[in-house]
Order: sequence, then structure tokens, then C-alpha cells
Amino acid sequence: MSMRALFRGLTAAAAAAGAVALGLGLTGPPAQAATPLPYVALGDSYSAGSGILPLDPTASLLCARSTADYPHVIADRIGARLTDVTCGGAETKDFASAQYPGVAPQLDALGDSTGLVTLTIGGNDSDTFIDAILACGSAGVVTAGQGAPCRALYGDSFDHTIDSTTYPAVRTALQQVRAKAPGARVAVLGYPWILPATAAPGCFAKMPIAAGDVPYLRDLQTHLNAAVRRAAADTGATFVDLAAASEGHDACAPASTRWIEPVLFGTNFVPVHPNATGERQMAERTLSVLGED
Repeated sequence: MSMRALFRGLTAAAAAAGAVALGLGLTGPPAQAATPLPYVALGDSYSAGSGILPLDPTASLLCARSTADYPHVIADRIGARLTDVTCGGAETKDFASAQYPGVAPQLDALGDSTGLVTLTIGGNDSDTFIDAILACGSAGVVTAGQGAPCRALYGDSFDHTIDSTTYPAVRTALQQVRAKAPGARVAVLGYPWILPATAAPGCFAKMPIAAGDVPYLRDLQTHLNAAVRRAAADTGATFVDLAAASEGHDACAPASTRWIEPVLFGTNFVPVHPNATGERQMAERTLSVLGED
């Protein structure tokens, strides 16, 4: 199942709950600056806070954008004027073309006056990373959590796709951002850890990944983040590394400490995505890297 199909089903099921919560958006202190910084948030579900209520009333329900996403947290902290066009399921191609009917290309939000841009992107490209998690989950169930069936089935095919397709696509997307907003500071976030380095006791009940495939997927995420970091370096963007900060806060961690919700027994209506704590922590790390903490 592709990430787009997953989002269509999950967001439709959550529409009624979201409608009730639409009026409960975050409120922060008024901006102190006479001219608030024009800030544009781009990116996929990790930027949009997909799965966290309340939903953003200005966004398509298909995007599952939350008013608790990290762009809102950043804007509230620094008193910026936020234009949030993040959308769950977004790929790099959705920067320059409409992702859904009525959802404009994300690059349309940028302009010469844009001062700050943040984004996470690349995880949905070529259905590589999310598809790997779904495929490994299915294989793990079949083997009751034993062995490394996903690694045996797919080998290094996902890694090859990241190098040949995802990396150049992210680099091109960042070049497009730079061309549309030449004066902006651009911060590209890596993806926080979804799984621990090795299988943890009780993890399979929440994340049905075979024990041998846990390090396999962790290495795949390391590779994806490295590709995003390289694309950022190529285009003069700032890379926000979340590896150290998110260690021990993966989907297998206890509910009180995890930043990512698991496939089973989680709290988000979109699984394997950051919860509200995770989005706040992504904002804090970004502000620290940008020197705004």
C-alpha cells in the first residue's frame, strides 16, 4: 500500500473527529516584532504533524495537517508569520505540481520576501521508505517476529533507490526552493528514529517487525537521512540532524517517552508518525540549530 492510499483511508476515517477539533488550534503570545518574519513551511506528513488533533481548518483533510505541527510551534516561539502548506503523503514532485485537487503546488507559497523555510521531504519518494516499513511489517507477521525476512527479500534494493532516485529528487526540490525564495534561510530536517538500533523486548507487539529486520530498517533510515543531508549541503541549506536527539524516543519506547507512535496501540490516527511531543521536539532542535533557542 502506498503512503498516499494510507493517508486517503486514514484521513477519511478521522474527518469527523477532526471537524470537532478544528476550532482548538494553538494560540501563542502575540508577535513582538513590528514586521514578523515571513516563514513558509513545506513538506510531508512529518512536517504536517499528520495524525495529531486538532486539524488545521485551512488545509485539505487529505493533507491531515495539524495545528500542533512543528512549523506552528516554531512560528509561535519566534513570532513569525507562518504560511503552512505541508501535506501528508507529499513527495518532492508535489513541490512543483498539485498533490491533490485543490491543493496548490507547495512552491507557490514562496516568494522574494520569504525569510525562513523549513521542510521534511524524501520519505515518500518512490514509495521507498514507507513501503519498506509496510513490507517488513507484513513479513514480520508471517515469521512471528523471527529472522530477517524483509532483508532476505529486498536486500539493498531500497538503498539503491535512495541513491538513484530520492537523493537527486531532494536536491532538485531544494534548488527549486532556493530559486523561488533566494533570500530565505532553508532548514531541512532529518527524520527522527522510528525504530531502535536493535529489537527491544515488547517491541514486536507495537511494531510487528522481525528482530533481524529492525537493524535493517534502522540502517535504511540512516541512509535516507544521509541522502537528505547531502542534498542540503549541495544546495546551501541547513540540515537539522535529529539522530542524537531522538535516540530512545522511537516507536518502541514507552508511551511517556516516545516521539513516534507505533503501528499498534498508538495514539495518532496516522501510525508511525510523530506525536505532539515529537513535533515539539523537532521544533526545539530546529530552533537550536538555527540559533533561535
